[in-house]
Formats: sequence, structure tokens, C-alpha cells
Amino acid sequence: MDLILWRHAEAELGEPDEGRALTPKGHKQAGKMAEWLDRNLPESCRILVSPATRTLQTVEALGRKYKVHPELAPDKSAEDLLRAANWPDSREPVLIVGHQPTLGLVAAQLIGGQPQEWSLRKANVWWIAQRERGDVTTNYLKAVIAPELLASSGKHHHHR
Repeated sequence: MDLILWRHAEAELGEPDEGRALTPKGHKQAGKMAEWLDRNLPESCRILVSPATRTLQTVEALGRKYKVHPELAPDKSAEDLLRAANWPDSREPVLIVGHQPTLGLVAAQLIGGQPQEWSLRKANVWWIAQRERGDVTTNYLKAVIAPELLASSGKHHHHR
């Protein structure tokens, strides 16, 4: 199974936490990442999103169908996230749009085998996949993508 973790882009500070909106920079970050994801995610990918404003605004940039999942809210645990994603049993890849520290804890658990507070930066994507050798399945990191590494094509003019 592939599990793609996407942290929300840069958001304004303030209260209540759930209502914080993306900054103009955040919208740019989300747009760049969305373009890359749209090119690389299979059509069959299920997209699950935290109910917070900043995660909803981040996923909107992708323009695909998604489902809001309460188990991905900022106060939920790594276990909640893995259960929501149906890890490791989902037949389809799953993209999660969520929050720190939960995303980092999930990445550390799946790749490092133990809970550690790994830092997933804002708007970054960590793509975790599985390799099967005989009856042994190992998780590995397929990609880590940061918005500042992506050129903005502005959708209309692709420089190849």
C-alpha cells in the first residue's frame, strides 16, 4: 500500500486553531505541490483530509474529490490516522492531508519502526510505499517533495 502524507501549507496564526486560513505564500505552496501530486498520484488514490480550514484550503488546490475525516484533526493520534487510512490493508493508495506532529509520528513509525517526532515541513509531501520480498514486507520512503524545489509552471506553460 502507498500512503502519501501532505502537510498543510503555511497558515495564519491565531485562534481558533481550526479556523486558521492559508497565507498568500501558503496558497502558492499548495498550488505547486498540487500540480506535482496531480501528475504523480494514481487516479484511484483516495484523499482524506483533516476538517481544519488550512488543510481544506490546501487540498482544494488539487481539484480532486476528497473526504473530510474527523480522525485527522490536529488533536488526533498517529493510530487514528493509520486507522483512517486503513493501513496497511487499503487496496488503493491513500493521500492524507493533515498536521504536525501526527504526520511526523506516522512517518517515523512506518519508516523507522518507532515513534519519534520527525518534522514534516509545511506543504511537504512524504510518500511511503511498501516492498514485498517473499513473505517480508518493508516500508520505504519513495519520495519527499518540498514546494520550494518545484518550479511553478502556472499550469499553462510547461517548460520541459
